[in-house]
Amino acid sequence: MGSRAHAGEGRFGGEQVGIVKPLTYMNRSGPVVADVLASGAIEPEDMIVAVDDVALPVGSIRIRSRGSSGGHNGLKSIDRSLDGAAYARLRIGVGPVPEGEDLADFVLDRFNGADEETFVDLIPTLVEAVECWIQDGVEVAMNRYNKRVADSE
Repeated sequence: MGSRAHAGEGRFGGEQVGIVKPLTYMNRSGPVVADVLASGAIEPEDMIVAVDDVALPVGSIRIRSRGSSGGHNGLKSIDRSLDGAAYARLRIGVGPVPEGEDLADFVLDRFNGADEETFVDLIPTLVEAVECWIQDGVEVAMNRYNKRVADSE
């Protein structure tokens, strides 16, 4: 992968796990994921892709075993590179985009104070959700962690 991604691996709950963070633009992350899969060490159904999602409010989590890109350019790139192979998705709410604000500017900007606090508070839950996905599978993780901010109020 060289200069196209940061990668690491380790063990969790007796499982060999890896993490890859593409260094490309999000809409070009598919070839990086395809390179990882080409090594033969992992199958698409054994990976989870984490993405930001402006369609979900900050503090929301959505795990799916498969699905469409939902307009997300990173998922579109991965879908193209994997020819539609099924893989799990962890969508992390960062929206909504304020009216009149450019989408690219919004997702590349820092959170405002309240949203940053909500997101920072969400990080332990995100870690637990991925750990659950590794240990118990996508269905259990979906049932346990899929929530909207309003669900918890």
